[in-house]
Amino acid sequence: MVKRTSLEGDACPIARSLDAIGDWWSLLIIRDAFLGVRRFSAFQRSLGMAKNILAARLRALVDRGILTTEPASDGSSYRDYVLTPKGRGLFPILIALRQWSEEFDEHPDQIATALVDRVNRRPVRKLLLTAEDGRTLAPEETALAPR
Repeated sequence: MVKRTSLEGDACPIARSLDAIGDWWSLLIIRDAFLGVRRFSAFQRSLGMAKNILAARLRALVDRGILTTEPASDGSSYRDYVLTPKGRGLFPILIALRQWSEEFDEHPDQIATALVDRVNRRPVRKLLLTAEDGRTLAPEETALAPR
C-alpha cells in the first residue's frame, strides 16, 4: 500500500479533516457505525472488505479518536467499536454527502433508502448553510477571513 502524505499540519481545515477521516472506506465504516454496526465481523459482512484492510482502517479510526473500543455488550470476549463524540460530529458530513448524491446522482432511482425523522417518519429537510442571523448562504456569499 502506498503511504499517503499527512495533511495533519496543513493550514486548511478541509485538508486536516481529510487527514483525520482517512479515505472512503473509513467513511463507510463510520456510516455503518451510525447504523448500529459494532463488531469487526459485522463491518466485514456489510462492507466486504479484506480483514487486513478493515483492521487497519478500524485501528486508524480508533487512533484518531473517531471510534473507541469497549467490552462487548453481550459479555463475550469480543470488543465493540463505538463512535466517540468526535466520530458523532461527522454525522452532518455524512448527511451532506448523502443529500448531494440524492440531488446529483445519475441514477437517483437506484438509491434504496430515504433519510426520515424517526418521530414522524417524514423526509429530513436538506442541510443548509446559514448566517448567524438565519439567512441561507450561497457559496458566493461567504469568504475566508484571518482568525
